[in-house]
Amino acid sequence: MSSLENVFYIQAGLGVLANIFLLFFYSSIILGDRPKPMDLISCQLTFIHIMMILTGGDNMFAKILEKLKLGNDVKCKTTFYISRVMRGLSICITCLLSVFQAVTISPSTSLLAKFKHKVKKHIIYAFFYLWSFNLSFSSRWIFYVVGFTNVSDTHQMKVTKSCSLVPMNYIIRGLNLTETMSRDIFLVGIMLTTSVYMVIILRRHQRQCKHLHSISHLRASPEKRATQTILLLVVFFVVMYWVDFIISVTSFLLWIYDPVILNVQKVVMYAYPTITPLLQISSDKRIISVLKNLYYKCH
Repeated sequence: MSSLENVFYIQAGLGVLANIFLLFFYSSIILGDRPKPMDLISCQLTFIHIMMILTGGDNMFAKILEKLKLGNDVKCKTTFYISRVMRGLSICITCLLSVFQAVTISPSTSLLAKFKHKVKKHIIYAFFYLWSFNLSFSSRWIFYVVGFTNVSDTHQMKVTKSCSLVPMNYIIRGLNLTETMSRDIFLVGIMLTTSVYMVIILRRHQRQCKHLHSISHLRASPEKRATQTILLLVVFFVVMYWVDFIISVTSFLLWIYDPVILNVQKVVMYAYPTITPLLQISSDKRIISVLKNLYYKCH
């Protein structure tokens, strides 16, 4: 086992544990009285990140399918499809989180203010649409991924130790790449736009706070903290996404996948679902309060 694989397994273990903790936390809030839309979005994102990590490469999910004695081809199609769906949902829900926070903090005089109540009412419909879209959007990969046989004979491109992509002509390869790029560039564009908007709002608010009493500043701090966390998540996501995207596109166009490149890509791809819960835990006062109570009970 290489040092890169060791890094990936440590990263995956930490990511799964942190996300499971958050999933239980947000689920308990949602099952309680009047959950906030932000909690619903965060809960979705946590579940997606758990599935992303579990279906990454030669993973725990694949081992479960092996125990069910399913063929290698079925195992590869299932894990690769779920992995692509979760990757798509990760970018979609992160984008939704960014848009929702931009609408939430927008002043009453802005154009976005009138959408505040509408966004809260239609959040469930947004989830349904995003899941339906990504389940159908990624379905084409079922036809292109197969159980790995022999690269030298079939010109298959290895994407994990046991799975590979079947040969595609340049037109199909170009169409697949264009479709994915169009979706991702559009969503990343929205995230960057809302992020710039939130930075402007925060700066205006900071200027106003200088002329107001310190208590007013304290009241605004939870909202400000949430916005800063989301901005960090968006920036980190965009950086990690583009590194992963450059590796994927280069390998896809050249039809070459090296084992070292695979391991580097896995570490980059799953950095976001590992860092996200840690940022959420450190910035949410409710979670910090729960952890403090647990600590005091244990001591």
